[in-house]
Parts: sequence; structure tokens; C-alpha cells
Amino acid sequence: MKSIPLKGHTEAVFAVDAVCQSDEPDLNLLIASAASDSTVRIWSRHGSEAKCIEILQFGNGFVMDVCLSFLPGSDVPILACGGDDCKISLFIQQNGQFQKSLILPGHEDWIRGVEWAVCGEDLFLASCAQDCLIRIWKVCTKSKQLPETEDDSIKLKENVFTVKDADTSYAVSLESVLAGHENWVYAVHWQPSFSKDGSMQQPMRILSASMDKTVIIWEPDKESGVWLEQVRVGEVGGNTLGFFDCQFNPDGSMIIAHAFHGALHLWKQATVNKKEWTPEVVISGHFNSVEDVKWDPEGEFIISVGSDQTTRLFAPWKRKEETEVTWHEIARPQVHGYDLRCLAMIGRFEFVSGADEKVLRVFRAPKNFIENFSNITGIPMEKLCSHQSSDLPEGATVPALGLSNKAVFEGDMAIQPDEDEESFNTISNQYPEIYFQPMILTEPPPEDHLLQNTLWPEIQKLYGHGYEIFCVACNNSNAIIASACKASKKEHAAIILWSTTSWKKLQHLSFHNLTVTQLAFSPDDSFLLAVSRDRNWSLWRKQDSSESGPIFTCCAYTDKNTAVHSRIIWSCDWTPDSKYFITGSRDKKVIIWGQCDLSVITEGNELDSIKPCSTVLDAGDSVTAVGISRVLTPDGRYIVAVGLENGKIILYTWKQSGKEPAPADWITSVEIDNSQSHALAVKRLCWRHHAGRAGHNDDNSSKWLQLASCGADHCVKIFNVNRFAL
Repeated sequence: MKSIPLKGHTEAVFAVDAVCQSDEPDLNLLIASAASDSTVRIWSRHGSEAKCIEILQFGNGFVMDVCLSFLPGSDVPILACGGDDCKISLFIQQNGQFQKSLILPGHEDWIRGVEWAVCGEDLFLASCAQDCLIRIWKVCTKSKQLPETEDDSIKLKENVFTVKDADTSYAVSLESVLAGHENWVYAVHWQPSFSKDGSMQQPMRILSASMDKTVIIWEPDKESGVWLEQVRVGEVGGNTLGFFDCQFNPDGSMIIAHAFHGALHLWKQATVNKKEWTPEVVISGHFNSVEDVKWDPEGEFIISVGSDQTTRLFAPWKRKEETEVTWHEIARPQVHGYDLRCLAMIGRFEFVSGADEKVLRVFRAPKNFIENFSNITGIPMEKLCSHQSSDLPEGATVPALGLSNKAVFEGDMAIQPDEDEESFNTISNQYPEIYFQPMILTEPPPEDHLLQNTLWPEIQKLYGHGYEIFCVACNNSNAIIASACKASKKEHAAIILWSTTSWKKLQHLSFHNLTVTQLAFSPDDSFLLAVSRDRNWSLWRKQDSSESGPIFTCCAYTDKNTAVHSRIIWSCDWTPDSKYFITGSRDKKVIIWGQCDLSVITEGNELDSIKPCSTVLDAGDSVTAVGISRVLTPDGRYIVAVGLENGKIILYTWKQSGKEPAPADWITSVEIDNSQSHALAVKRLCWRHHAGRAGHNDDNSSKWLQLASCGADHCVKIFNVNRFAL
């Protein structure tokens, strides 16, 4: 499909509409676009050519929405523009130019949406505004017959305009004012017309979306013709703003709306009771940069954190008696007040996250989540609950004026005031803390349930850093957490080690001069690797001490003389045998270092023995993420994924062929197609530790690996990689 860019606007474009001026839509298309440069541009497309034919100036005002149609019974285009002057301007195309023919006053605040609909021989316009009202206008041909004798009946005022080309007069009157929303109405749309008995039929039915968190379907009453609210759906509670836009599906049996923060909501009309609409499963995801992503240790779900201040959990939905498996967001364990930066899994259903605050927060899954996770993924509860689940809380809630997710136990939910008691006798009754309601789910939850009923209780806060948390890692035995924060001085760049049993600080590791950008424990837990903005890496070796637990000492590092990277080192990872580690930098270089095998090197000589084991790999763009699979190719080569600042992900394989590094050790296996890669920088890459695809039980699963990635384009992606094809 060929696209044609329409260049001309000097500021952001936020409304566009088009109509076909011939029976063949590819031949002649009339387009109107509105932008914040205070202009509306009219474009004409003929075949594969498009050009701007007219510019309508609006001075210092802004047009928020535009809509094109044709006058009743003619092929004369009419353009409606609604803007910040609270009026609708109607333009008619005459002699090839759009001329302002009429202004429709009435709204008392900015107009946010306008849309035409052709019904029979009349033309209807629906408009909505920040005055919380919707107005419906009717345009019809003005009869030239003599005016009727005046009577006492009340008539609506008609605005009349004449089209000179056709020598026809048209009357515009206000058909109805719809009051039902309690906040700004952002969008209004007619149900799409459909073909019936060879002619197009337009249903008299409109849909509106508002900042009051509701979407309303309006229809005229069959008896009186008065427009009435027929269906109201939306969100209840939560900490979000309202709806920004909405649409009908072609036959009007489903409606979709998107909230101000990007979440989609889908409702479907019941087949029996037409007045009943139920929420349906819909895709969801982050609405800002995704900063980190991790697989759970069993590889059955992924958790991601982002700059949209949420932590989201995605898992495969296994439908009963169906082979199709699709991934969905099934929980939102953390909704924060700060942008989230990093996370690490601590075992199966526990994680620690870091944000643009000085505190690390630890969360553990409640019982209701584990039950629903079992129902949705088809994994038996016996496999999930290795420990006693009777003492787990049911869920979590955020108390009024609170900042932390508080556990809700079964007993908490049973406490309800008696009906005889005065409802507002105390402040605590006016602001009840328990919003969590346990629900048994067999399919992914809708957005309003994700917001309120899928939080995980916060079990610990870890204080110690002086600035915003930047990276965190947990070792493979789930005993130690390592974390670091943003830093411009050596004392702030220290890595802190924490115990996951006592939640106390174990050690401060001071070496780097600037922010540590990523931490990685070796698979055998013998080493901790840190990479930094100061362009160096440091390697810390574990020495068990029975008195105070494991102690880490710096055994190898790079400095000004030994550094290979000339820019920030953004990412690092380990090979599955703990012999080598990899670093990726803004200087486009990827390097593998080693050997770190404890059986080969002795204490004290690591500094000399750990050096580049590979030639420098030029990735072609700044390297922002690297990851090494825990499973090798059939011929024993390491599988390396490299994420770039331009959004591309490239898969390489590497194996040391001789004593000296050689370019032939690197083989470029796959460069993920542009349509599948990220549109902006790749932030993290994470391989699934187990061979096989989550949610799949097929015989070929052992040959498949899965790679999870996240990026600044708001996306989390999962790739199936055939290791036999690498």
C-alpha cells in the first residue's frame, strides 16, 4: 500500500476528514485537516497525486475538529469546523473555493467534535463541547413556496443560506440538545450507515465520550421523537481521567472507547436483552516508555515497568477446548506516583521495583491473583502453590491518602456497617479503605478491574539510596538484591546489597564515579557485574563468610588505560556457563569478556586474566540493550540479542574459535524485520530461561526460545526464536 504525505501544516495536526467525490474512491478524494497553526487546509487527491488547494485562516483561534459531507440532494461539499470560539462554522464550496456561509452559535465552551450524517433527504450534524452538552443540527432544502400563514405554534429558529451555483436555499435548525454528561464531552459519532435494499440507511443513533468516565448511546424515542439516553457504560473509581474518543463497530453491536491515558475499553451488546452491554477482552499496554521487562523464573509470564508509572503483568490466555493462545495483561500489581525504572523477580510470585524515588519496593502476589492466573493460563493450582496459600492476603488496596499497596485479608472484606447504623457517623465511614473485591476470572480482566482489583500487596520498603533508583538485580538463588541509583559522585554511585530474608543491608560496593546503568549476577551466583555511565565495568567476586553472609570484593575492572568503550555502557549480561560476560555501549560496540571460570583463575589474578575474548562487534547504532540466551545453538554457540537506539533487534551467535579473538567468531543470524522491531530505542532484552514457548505444549517446543523486549515506543514484544535455524 502506497502512502502519500500531505506536507504544509507548520504545527501539530489534530483533526482530519475526507469524502469521495466520485464513485471510485481512489480517483478523487477531498480532504480537510486542522492543525494548531490556526489553519484548516483543503487537499485534493487524484489517483496517486495529492495537493493543497486551499487554506482557511482562523486568525488566533484553533479549530478542534472538522467534518466534510455534501449538501442534501447535491454534490456540493459542505465543511463543518468547530473550535475554541464556541461556534460551528459552515463552509460551502462554490466556484472551487470554500466560503463561510453560516455560523451556528449555541455552545458555551470549546467545541471538541463535529460529525455529519445523511438520513434520507436531510443532513444532520452532531456537535459536542466542553460545556458538557451535545447538539444535533438539521440541514434541509428550503422550499420556495409561499410562506404559510402564521399560527400560534412554537417553531425553532431557522438559519437560511443559499448556494449560488445550484440556486438552492437550505435551512439549518437546532434539532435537539442532549444533556447527560457531567464533564467535557470529547467525542460524538454517528452509528455507521449500512446498505439495505440497494440504498444506504443511516441509523438515528449517536455515541458520545466524556471526561466524566462514561460513554453514552443516544436514540430518539419512537413515540415522541425526543432524543434520550439509551445506554450508559464506563469506568467506576480508579485514578484515571475520562474518555477521549469512542466508535461503533459497523453494525452497532459493539462500542470501543479509549481513555485519556490510552487504555482501550470494549463493550458488546447482549443478544437477548438489547439494553445490556458487557465488557469484553481487549488489548492493553503501557502508554509511555517501557523501561524494564523480566520473565518469571518458570517462564510462564512477564512483568514490565514503565514511565507511565505502572507495573504490568502479561500472561498467555489458554481458552478451554481451543488451541489458540494469545497474550494479555492480566494484572497491574503496582500503580505508582513516580516513573518506574527497573524491576527484578525474587522467585515465582515476588518482585522488587525501583522508580524515580529513593525507595525500593517489594511486592508479593495475593491469593486472588494466583487463582485467576491458574484459571486464565490453564496451569493447575497445585503446580503454582508450592507453599501454604491459606495465610496469603486476598488482594491489595491503596488506603485513602495512602501511597502503598496494603494487603486485604478475608476478614477485612467481611466488615460492613449494619444498615441500621448511621452511615456517616465517622470520617472512616465516609472514606472506606477497602475497594478490593475478589473476583473469579476465566478470561483477562477489563481495564477498570485491572486498575482496582489486581494490585499486589507491598511487603517491604528498602531505604538507603540518596537519589532516584536506576537499576536492580536479584541473584539466582533469590537471596540477594543489588541496586544502584542515579549519581554524579562516587559516594552516591555505590551499589547496595540487600538480604531477601531479613531485608537488611548486607554491603556497600563502591567503585564507579557515575550512575551504574545495569547490574547482573552470574548464573552460578559467583560474580556480580556492574556497568556504568563512567564507561567502565566492575566485577565483584563472592566470598562466603559464615558470620555476616556473603561478602563481595572487587576482583576486576576497567579504567582509563584498559577501557575499550568510549561512551556510556548501557547494558550487560552473562553466558549461561558463567565464563563470559557481554557489554553494550552508546559507542555502537559490543564486546565479550572473560574468562571468569573459577576453576581456571585463582584469587588475585582475575584482573589480568579477564580481558576481551571477542573482537569488537560494530552494531551500526548505539547499543541500548544486550541479552544472552541460557540455551545454546545445537552446535554449541552462544545466542546474543542486541537492541539498538533506533529500535532494531539483531540476533548474533558467538563462539571462541581459537586463543586470539577473530571476527569470524561472530555470525549475524537474524535482523528482526522493521515491521516487528521497536519504533524507538530498545530498553531491555530478556531471554526466557527455559526452552519452549509459554502456553505451548507441542512436541517441537524444545527447539523454540522466547525473547522479551521493551522499548521507548511503549511496547512490550515477545519473539519466538527457532534455535535450530540460527
